[in-house]
Amino acid sequence: MGDTKISPHSLAELKNTTDDALGNYLRGLKFEQDNTKLDVRLAIGYASVVIAAATFAADYKLGWEATKTWTAVAVVAYALLNGAFTYWMWAVEKGCVFDGVREGKKISVASKTKKHDPTYYLTVSSANSGSKQITAPFTTWFTADGYFVAKPFQQWLASSVEAIGNADSKNALRDERDEIASPSPEVELTPQGNGTAEASGTDGKAKGSKRSKRKG
Repeated sequence: MGDTKISPHSLAELKNTTDDALGNYLRGLKFEQDNTKLDVRLAIGYASVVIAAATFAADYKLGWEATKTWTAVAVVAYALLNGAFTYWMWAVEKGCVFDGVREGKKISVASKTKKHDPTYYLTVSSANSGSKQITAPFTTWFTADGYFVAKPFQQWLASSVEAIGNADSKNALRDERDEIASPSPEVELTPQGNGTAEASGTDGKAKGSKRSKRKG
């Protein structure tokens, strides 16, 4: 269980804490993180801050008349950088929280939430299996009072994503995943002449066979 307590009613805190845990988990599985997208975003952000700071300093020391032309240029540059930053966030990163490679296989994970919906949405892309979306409620790995529990979160990821399951077979729970994915047998009650009812279907047959063995 995590030591940090968050508000279980805040979607932003639930998502951010889960995003951080996802990155730590994948790095712990020896996925080498690719920070290219993050580096580009930071470079754009820092460039905007430098322009704003330089403009303020020049105006403070030299006055408006001496710097108004450069201020106009700086405003245009700042607006362009801000537009580039927004485009990069929404069109390129698209909520990406992890890009990484393990044993030559690349994986990209993007997360999102929906308003008033305490569900974690993950889109996982890989070169071998394409793109798939998996979802789970935050209550799967958060306690009622806001503590993060790593084990169920890791089991969910390893059981749902092949690339992660291959890297963490202990948490993959493949048998449980297959059992959950398979349809439950339908059980029907068939009236008998003695006033009792017999279950038909897979479960019924299994129970019937056990009774036959006992009689034998």
